[in-house]
Amino acid sequence: MRSLRAAPASFLAPPAPPLLLPPSTPAPRGVFSAAAAAAAAAANQTHAWCPSPRRVVRLRRPARAGAAPSSAASVEDAKKDVLVALSQIIDPDFGTDIVSCGFVKDLEISEALEEVSFRLELTTPACPVKDMFEEKANEVVAALPWVKKVNVTMSAQPAQPAFAGELPEGLQKISNIIAVSSCKGGVGKSTVAVNLAYTLAGMGARVGIFDADVFGPSLPTMVSPENRLLVMNPESRTILPTEYLGVKMVSFGFAGQGRAIMRGPMVSGVINQLLTTTEWGELDYLVIDMPPGTGDIHLTLCQVAPLTAAVIVTTPQKLAFIDVAKGVRMFSKLKVPCVAVVENMCYFDADGKRFYPFGQGSGAQVVQQFGIPHLFDLPIRPTLSASGDTGIPEVVADPQGDVAKTFQNLGVCVVQQCAKIRQQVSTAVSYDRSIRAIRVKVPDSDEEFLLHPATVRRNDRSAQSVDEWTGEQKVQYGDIPEDIEPEEIRPMGNYAVSITWPDGFSQIAPYDQLEMLERLVDVPRAKTAVISSS
Repeated sequence: MRSLRAAPASFLAPPAPPLLLPPSTPAPRGVFSAAAAAAAAAANQTHAWCPSPRRVVRLRRPARAGAAPSSAASVEDAKKDVLVALSQIIDPDFGTDIVSCGFVKDLEISEALEEVSFRLELTTPACPVKDMFEEKANEVVAALPWVKKVNVTMSAQPAQPAFAGELPEGLQKISNIIAVSSCKGGVGKSTVAVNLAYTLAGMGARVGIFDADVFGPSLPTMVSPENRLLVMNPESRTILPTEYLGVKMVSFGFAGQGRAIMRGPMVSGVINQLLTTTEWGELDYLVIDMPPGTGDIHLTLCQVAPLTAAVIVTTPQKLAFIDVAKGVRMFSKLKVPCVAVVENMCYFDADGKRFYPFGQGSGAQVVQQFGIPHLFDLPIRPTLSASGDTGIPEVVADPQGDVAKTFQNLGVCVVQQCAKIRQQVSTAVSYDRSIRAIRVKVPDSDEEFLLHPATVRRNDRSAQSVDEWTGEQKVQYGDIPEDIEPEEIRPMGNYAVSITWPDGFSQIAPYDQLEMLERLVDVPRAKTAVISSS
């Protein structure tokens, strides 16, 4: 994994001049590179811990007789010692210590300077390296010469989306929304979605499943909840999800109407209502079992729900690859990163040999052609197929089996990739008041560049700034003061940020448009016309 390291202050560039200037003034560079800028503070959204707090206490052995006593001079010095010790613990994915990540909370030192108490507040309760964090946190603090007792409390942040828009109330407490898609029926997409959901729940996360297939819902067959009908709250007029083994779930099959026979626009409305008016509560992961195809329902889901990532399911046949490729391209256009490929029904083992009845290479072809980083193979197993018919997911029926281990690896991958995506999105665009410049580091890019705030504000392409019919610029150069500063910058899904300015204007700035401003830096301009994003 690539490490992020803070650059010394001498590496910071001076304030950026405006990109656009009056006609009488030569146009200097308005954007400049800052690849060596400080990035340690950018890693404040990585892994987290168990959803319910638990306390770990470690007693330090008494000092050896005759050993010279060592103690901190004051409480403040003691806190510094503890933070320095904890900074030895490095997040394995980002190469950044947990102190810089902001995980250490409520640090307290006893008056006698012998007992240390603190809380580690992380962001996902399904952290795959939580045991390592727990062990190291106790070990490094207990190693301080003056510490006799260590109290560590583990907790997780409240579930919240990395999204700035006006989300429906039902989605406002969901941290990550994962789409499981194949764009082709019969490849085991629902099997993967259900087993992935229960794997994440087994890792300690709060999980929900949304069955988005109205024409052929699979969830009522694959799980066996006691309450098989959705109930509406008469006061709030919201849907109460059913629940099975701690996982919340909603499906049209639980609406008491079986499979739907309706036209496309009606289906989109039903999907929208089921997803957005459900009382999901606080969830770390909502797994959406996408229907086959790339039509209205898929576009509706991508527009209504801020998808964090997608998992692609395929089979070894060439025909499956052709359909899956369409889905990957759809997610790419919608700025939804595909984090893993699951190739189902790959092989079976018999007589000490492995057989591939449907051929090989479809999953690997998806990985190679589209750059998706992880590939997981699922075997042809009678128990895996039977579990979908009995109502008990395979990872629940046989949690120690080979299939469960594959899903465990898939779950770890999803947790890690979602943490990376949230961290990248949350820190992609920020305002540095010390140099009065907007820092931009687009996700999946190694380069960081700076933009002058006035440049960004003047190049807004919304209807409030540009006439939609004539293309005439409504906001003129002189309307925006040179010293304007953004009041707030928040992510808008995986594709843009929302910037709030002092005049109350809320600007949606897509990453593509910000990159366009950076690329046009060397283009000579004799006029003050605002740069077009087209």
